[in-house]
Amino acid sequence: MTPDLGDLRAQLDAAMERRGAWTDRSPWLRQAMAALPRDRFAPDVLWRWDGTGYVPIHRATDPDDWARELFADQDAAAVTQVTAGLPSSSLSAPAVVADMLDSLLIDPGHRVWDVGTGQGWSAALAAWRAGPGRVVSTEVDEHLADFARVRLRAAGIRATVTAANATNAYPPGGDQVDRIHATYAVETVPFGWIEATKPGGRIVYPWGRLGHVALTIAADGHSASGWVQGLGMFMADRSTPAPRAASGWSGYTAVRGPAEPETECTVARDLLPLNENWDLKFGLRVAVPHAQVTTSTGENGTSAWIHDSHSWAALVAQQDGTALLHQGGPRRLGDQVLAAWDQWNELGQPSRYDYGITVTQSEQWAWLNDSEAGPRWRITPLLTAPASQ
Repeated sequence: MTPDLGDLRAQLDAAMERRGAWTDRSPWLRQAMAALPRDRFAPDVLWRWDGTGYVPIHRATDPDDWARELFADQDAAAVTQVTAGLPSSSLSAPAVVADMLDSLLIDPGHRVWDVGTGQGWSAALAAWRAGPGRVVSTEVDEHLADFARVRLRAAGIRATVTAANATNAYPPGGDQVDRIHATYAVETVPFGWIEATKPGGRIVYPWGRLGHVALTIAADGHSASGWVQGLGMFMADRSTPAPRAASGWSGYTAVRGPAEPETECTVARDLLPLNENWDLKFGLRVAVPHAQVTTSTGENGTSAWIHDSHSWAALVAQQDGTALLHQGGPRRLGDQVLAAWDQWNELGQPSRYDYGITVTQSEQWAWLNDSEAGPRWRITPLLTAPASQ
């Protein structure tokens, strides 16, 4: 049975309305997403995780399942490409796309650089607002760039797509832009993006594994600063080497290997917030760079497994309500996470929206409440070896 895409689009629109995703600040977004629905930019094969690996869903042989995957949820990305068993491109979650484009504050006539074309959907939406010929887009994967060109032309959108590494490139055409919209995650912002944007211009980008940020370029063009806008998880920058360890349980086991704990102690703390409190998760993401936390709740309570590319820690829930902490490697990640949690409590349990980021040519840092006077944490590239503690 062929699915009714119009009905699925209407259901998505209604879900976004209930969420409050259609803001008064950017009424054009709802119109653009109606005129340029994501199914027009989706490939004929999507990919779904089945518990052991990613399996293809073919539109030709299973159109109903393909459509359900594409419109599964306003918060769900649709995986469009798998490389070496891992997702390498996706159509981002509609709610996140809307949030980021709302944060970008595009006006008609703005010149927009869309960084990471993918299937071309975000470039199309930006062009709907900015106008014909006002959007340039860069994609490192030549196959994806070709695909996006075809879909953009079919949608009647005039936008330029080039195949290049946007992390190190200047926008096509060589002129400064008013807005940069990045669709892949970077831990540190390439300073070339600051230089490519006019003073007073805006850059919205996914910050590493969690959250997206809107930066405003300073009047002198030598720095940028701005607030965290929300949560979101994106594909990583392909131009940098992948971290040695994957995320989740498999990453933890790969880093730990057969190693015995170097330290062990009992912790009197309920770990449930590590599983449920997204503001806490974001605060830990800021204060303990590159640490990845995986949780599970069982009969004894919530347990947590923490790792980066070099160190590991496990907080295993016990029957008496405590947790057993054991850890190893150059960083005492368990101690650092617990100390950062204590600091987050002392700071008044700030929300993700209380944080911001400043970028200069020589350094980048996250801050809380005030870019000048608030607490700050240095941001380092993903592969920088952590200091021993």
